[in-house]
Amino acid sequence: MPRILINECKQEISSFNPVPGRYEDFDIARGEALLQLHRGIGTEVGGALQIFDAQPDVTLLPGYSCRAITSGGTLADEAFRRITVEFLDAVRAHRDADAIYFCLHGAFAAEGEPDIEGYLLEQTRAIVGVRMPIVTSLDLHGIVTDRILRHSDAVVLYHTYPHVDFFETGERSARLLLRLLGGGVRPVTARVEIPALVRGNELKTSTGLFGQCVRECIALENGPGGLSAGMFIGNPFTDVPELCSNVLVVTDNDADRASENALRIAAQFWEMRQHLHQPLTGLRESVEMAARATGRVVLVDAADATSSGASGDSNAILRALLDYGYQRTALIPLVDSPAVAQAFAAGVGATIRVALGGSLDTARFTPVELEARVRILHDGVFRSESHGCLWNGGPTALLQSGNFTLALTSKAVSLYDRSLFYALGQDPAHFDSVVVKSPHCQHHMFDEGAELVINVDAPGSSSANLPSLGHTRCPRPVFPLDADVRFEPRAKIYQRNQ
Repeated sequence: MPRILINECKQEISSFNPVPGRYEDFDIARGEALLQLHRGIGTEVGGALQIFDAQPDVTLLPGYSCRAITSGGTLADEAFRRITVEFLDAVRAHRDADAIYFCLHGAFAAEGEPDIEGYLLEQTRAIVGVRMPIVTSLDLHGIVTDRILRHSDAVVLYHTYPHVDFFETGERSARLLLRLLGGGVRPVTARVEIPALVRGNELKTSTGLFGQCVRECIALENGPGGLSAGMFIGNPFTDVPELCSNVLVVTDNDADRASENALRIAAQFWEMRQHLHQPLTGLRESVEMAARATGRVVLVDAADATSSGASGDSNAILRALLDYGYQRTALIPLVDSPAVAQAFAAGVGATIRVALGGSLDTARFTPVELEARVRILHDGVFRSESHGCLWNGGPTALLQSGNFTLALTSKAVSLYDRSLFYALGQDPAHFDSVVVKSPHCQHHMFDEGAELVINVDAPGSSSANLPSLGHTRCPRPVFPLDADVRFEPRAKIYQRNQ
C-alpha cells in the first residue's frame, strides 16, 4: 500500500511592504487536522484528497500545513526558522513514505532566504534521498527557481487567473504523483526564462491575450506524452534573484518535445508583452470620473492588494474622495488595528473621532481624521466565497462617516472576493462606488453591471506601475523596468533519477 506524505506551505509576499511577516500570521495544522481542514473544500489539497481518497490502496500521511492568513511582507528570519523546522520535522517523521505531495506557492521569501520553496525542497531531498517521488504544486504567480525544479520530479501549476482552479490543480498533482508511483512515466521538464514582468487585464486567462499561451499549455499537458505544462508570470512585487516569467513543459521522457514547445510558447508570450500591462488612471481623474458617473463605479486599488502582499492600510482613495467632496456612497476596506480598537472601546452606536489609514506603511500613507459612527463590531472570522476556507481579519468594525462606509480589519485579509463585505452585511452592488483592493476578481463579484471600472494609479507596495517600486534584486535588464531588453530564448532541461 503506497504511503503518501502531504505537506503544505502557502504564502506570497511583497518585498516592498515594509511590515515583516510573523509566525502569528499563519494558520498551522498538523496530522489529521490537515485532512480535516481541506476535505470538502476547493483548495489544492482538497482536490488532491479527492483523488487519493478514491484509491483504496493509498495510505495518507498528513504532515504539516502552514497557510498565511493573507499575503504580506518579507518573512522575518525568526519566523522563517520556526516554520521551516516544523515543515521539515514532519518530513523526518514520515521519511518512510513512498511519495510526497507538496502544496506550495512559489513567491515566498524571508529576510535571509529569497527562495523558501526551493529551500524546503532541497532540505527535503537531504532527508528522504534522491529516489523519493515528489510532485509540487505552485501558483502561476510563483517564481519558479532552479532549486525547485532540481528537487521536484514534476511541478504542476494553476491554469487560471483570477484563480478558480485551486481544486483542479490539486487533482492534477495527485494524478501525476500516482502515475509516478506506478512507474509508468519518467518526467522531463523544459524551462524557458523570459525577461518580462507583467501586470494587467490581458492576463485574465478567460478573456485576455495571456489566455492564448495558457490554452497552448493545457493542450500540451492533456496531449500525447504530456504530464504538466503552464506559464509562471511570477509576482513582480517579490523582488528576488530569479524573478521573471517562465514557460514550463513536462513530458514523459521527451526532452525535445518539451523544449520545442516551451520555446514556441515563450516566443508567443514575448511578442505580446507590450499588451500585458495595466493602463492606470491618476487619483484626481479617477475621482472626477466616479463623481460624474450615474451608475455604479469600481475603483480598483491594486496598489494596496493584500492578496498580492500589500499592507492594506492605504487611505489614498479615501483621501482623494474627501478632498474632492465626493457626494455619492462609497464602500472602502482598510486595515487599521488602532481604529478598530477605538471602535470596540466605544461600542456599537457610538460616534468617534478617528484617524484612518497609514498605521502600517507609514512612509506612503498618513492618517485621515474624520468623525464616524460605529455600526457593526465583528470577530473577523468568516468563510471565503471563493473556496470555503476560513479567513480571519481579527477584530473588525464597520464605520459610517457620511456617505462613506468603512470596513476595518485589525489584520490584512484577502480582498479578491466579497467575503469581508458580506460578513459585515454589506453588498457592494448596493453602493455607488466600491474600492476593490485586488487587481482582478471574478467578473460577477464587482465588475458585472458597473458603469465604470477604473484602475487607479495610487501609491502602494503592489502597484502595477512597476518602475515606481524600486526593484534591486531581480535580474536586469528586464521588461518594462529597462529599455531595449533583448530576449534570447534557451530551454533548460531537468530530469531526475536517470
